[in-house]
Amino acid sequence: MRPSRAADTLLAAVALAALLTPSAACGSRLPGSAFETRRPTATTTAAGPPIRVGIITSATSPVGGEAFTGPRDGARAYFAALNARGGLDGRRVEVLTCDDGGSGVGNSACVDELVGERKVFALVATAVLDYAAAARVSAAGVPDIGGQPVGPAYDTYPHLYGIYGSSAPRTGDQPGWDGVLYGGTEVYRYFKRAHGARTAAVVAYNQPASAAYARLVTQGLRAEGYRVVNEQVDFALPNFRAVAADLRDQRAELVFDALDSHGNARLCAALDAVGATLTAKVTNVQNWNSAVRDDYRDAPRCRNALWSTGSSRNHDETSHPAVREFRAAMDRHLKGTSLRSQWQLEGWAAAMWFTDAARSCLPARLTRACVERFLNRDEGYTARGLLLPVRFQRLAEPPRTHRTCLSVARWRDGRGWVTQSGDMTTNCATVPQLGYRP
Repeated sequence: MRPSRAADTLLAAVALAALLTPSAACGSRLPGSAFETRRPTATTTAAGPPIRVGIITSATSPVGGEAFTGPRDGARAYFAALNARGGLDGRRVEVLTCDDGGSGVGNSACVDELVGERKVFALVATAVLDYAAAARVSAAGVPDIGGQPVGPAYDTYPHLYGIYGSSAPRTGDQPGWDGVLYGGTEVYRYFKRAHGARTAAVVAYNQPASAAYARLVTQGLRAEGYRVVNEQVDFALPNFRAVAADLRDQRAELVFDALDSHGNARLCAALDAVGATLTAKVTNVQNWNSAVRDDYRDAPRCRNALWSTGSSRNHDETSHPAVREFRAAMDRHLKGTSLRSQWQLEGWAAAMWFTDAARSCLPARLTRACVERFLNRDEGYTARGLLLPVRFQRLAEPPRTHRTCLSVARWRDGRGWVTQSGDMTTNCATVPQLGYRP
């Protein structure tokens, strides 16, 4: 079983918390303004017409302008590099993007545009706040490959293939097994095994989604034998200084949180201010990016205790050839930003996954059924070593335990994100699978 990694799939809790900030009410967008659709001129080559793919992103969501754009940017860079090499078996890949504004209405409008009107062959690297039209994408038989699984859609519907894989039945009725998804405790096991940590803190807002995420983290920590310190801050007027002082007094070794990015940075600054010493301030894949040096500029001690874990190879691990290829293409094709992130790398891997699936069908006729046969094969997909093996098994019953591997990196000033504990393919453990309702 490849579980839905709780720290990644439940980013919706953090996003929903951010939606409640006063600024979220500003800048609301009409459904008609949701489109960011690009209509490039793509000519038919001797090999055939262009292969049209769509990318839906909550690029202007209330959560923030860059919260969801990483997978889109990574996928666009991949397809640009692919076309520069002659395309897919001589055919260009035509990329159409759509911004759904972070709303269900906007998401439905994007699906109408890309799937209904523009007739894309597939969706790639979807990263949206509210995948309201997921059932319609699945009903149309359009494969949606990769992206970031914010919410349970990729563990619910056939034809949707999340970047981390899934063992859920995916019948379209409800998420997981009778509405229950399962995640492992590999992150907590890692810090206990590698660093001897025994006391962990979980910090959340007094907001339902944030509190629910914190309960899930607490459940996993206790299953691994930790003493857990739970802290809650007022969402409107958070007193991070008081929380930080209590964490110092409680001698917390690890700190996990159910906060938005801004809250994370403020918590770190407060921890530095009170002199708290941590083994690790554990963040998630969304914050695994090069913006750390700026976002945490007021917290040098906590900044250098930031750790992130996930299912993909560290985007700063330039000793790996696939990472070097990714970074070179981003530098060449993504102009105007120096930000590099794990979500970009995962969007790049999603585009590669689609390309390899399509290439498996050529030079014979390219069909969606053929692409999905590749996606559903027993062999795990690794995107040239960028992903831990991804599979889709559709198990009738979830297993109680699973052997899971983990990618781990730590931020170091002057070096960026530094890979920890050797190669991710060997940093593995057999851990219990805990149920939760999304």
